[in-house]
Amino acid sequence: MTKLQVAIDLLTTEAALELAHKVAPYVDIIELGTPLIKSEGLKVVTAMKAAFPGKLIFADMKIADTGFLEAEIAFLAGADLVTVMGAVDNATIKGAVEAAKKHGKKVVVDTIGVKNRVERAQEVTAFGVAFVELHAGLDEQTLAGYSVQTLISEGKLAKVPFSVAGGVNIDTIKDVVAAGADVAVAGGAIYGAEDPAAAAKALKEAINSVTVA
Repeated sequence: MTKLQVAIDLLTTEAALELAHKVAPYVDIIELGTPLIKSEGLKVVTAMKAAFPGKLIFADMKIADTGFLEAEIAFLAGADLVTVMGAVDNATIKGAVEAAKKHGKKVVVDTIGVKNRVERAQEVTAFGVAFVELHAGLDEQTLAGYSVQTLISEGKLAKVPFSVAGGVNIDTIKDVVAAGADVAVAGGAIYGAEDPAAAAKALKEAINSVTVA
């Protein structure tokens, strides 16, 4: 069953916790976005894990160097999953995976900036990452012609564990699930909604309604 991940790009620990309390009944993974971590530091990871010990806490570190060190810092703060950029040297990804094994945690590779996402997804999966996030950032999503369907198609082609992030909403989430995604990541579709709890509930129900062959 595809997991639902909420990406929280708010900028204070208080706002992030307030949102998380509203949507926690409907999500499997709580992601603390890069702007939030840069604004508040890793204390927000610790606070979120303390508030939701039964949820997977995803620290979107976007690690680009010193893979072992930065991943370990996040794991010690309470993160269950951390991101490493797919465009970096393989040694950085392998270092983060080493830290994950040490702490019983997991690494996700983020494909922002990767030119051939399918090929790179297959390469990095061999390093022992949990899954690859096929990800179009907020800036890319504003470009003319952008469609989340591109990421969905790439997930099907890659045939590795993957998540989709970049325009997942109530209109597209069933396609994400049908493609076999391990995780569907929703950010603005939840935190930008008038009623975030209702939005998260609707997304979870949509996931549960899809039968994947």
